[in-house]
Amino acid sequence: MTRVGFQLKVKQDRIEEYKKHHEAVWPEMLDALRHHGWHNYSLFMREDGTMFGYFETPGTFQDALEGMAGEEVNSKWQDFMAPFFESPDGARPDTIMVELKQVFFLE
Repeated sequence: MTRVGFQLKVKQDRIEEYKKHHEAVWPEMLDALRHHGWHNYSLFMREDGTMFGYFETPGTFQDALEGMAGEEVNSKWQDFMAPFFESPDGARPDTIMVELKQVFFLE
């Protein structure tokens, strides 16, 4: 199982609305994530909107992203979420995730 960490930044004026949408993620989106190996998926956010995401997957980070890229519900979710993020040219969040390399693990 690969442990994946990534970073994104939510626009400060959109943080509360972003959190609200994540209280009710579309069931089809949750099913697609599970189907493509996104396990123990968590999001953490600082007050300034800097966000750390974590999940475990049987493959690589790239495998997990590519699996989701083929899902219509993912395209809709990413387009819906794009305005919430600080990103160049309004890029979709799944195209600007900065992968963080694991440097320590205590089991």
